[in-house]
Amino acid sequence: MISYVSTTRDITVTVRPFYLDEPSDLVEREFAFGYAICIENTGPDEVQLLRRRWIIQESDGSRQDLTGDSNLRPHPVIAPGETHVHDGSCTIESFNGTVEGNYLVQRADGEQFRASVPSFPLHAAAN
Repeated sequence: MISYVSTTRDITVTVRPFYLDEPSDLVEREFAFGYAICIENTGPDEVQLLRRRWIIQESDGSRQDLTGDSNLRPHPVIAPGETHVHDGSCTIESFNGTVEGNYLVQRADGEQFRASVPSFPLHAAAN
C-alpha cells in the first residue's frame, strides 16, 4: 500500500488510501475509498487535534469541501513522540480523484496552526 507523507511544524501526517470494491457500484457511478491516517507529533510539546478539512476533487471537475470535527471527537491530545491513528472514507462519482486538506492543531500554550494533509490520489480498482 502506498503512503503519502507531509510534515508541518513537527506534525507528520501519513495517509494510506485504498479502493473499496465491495460498496462501490460501477452502474451507479459510486466509487468508495478508505484511508488510514497516522498523525505523529515529533515536536517537544503536546498538541491537540481540533478540526479537519478535506478537499476532494473529482476528475470531472466536481469538488467536495468537508470541514468539521465529528471524526476527531474527543479531540485527541498527542504527546511528544506519540501518534494518533484513525481511518476515514469517502465516495466519489468519478473513477479518479484527489484529496488534500489539513488539521487544525493547537499546542498546549494555545497557539494554533494547520498541519497539512498530503495530497493523495483516489483510483477506482487500483488495489
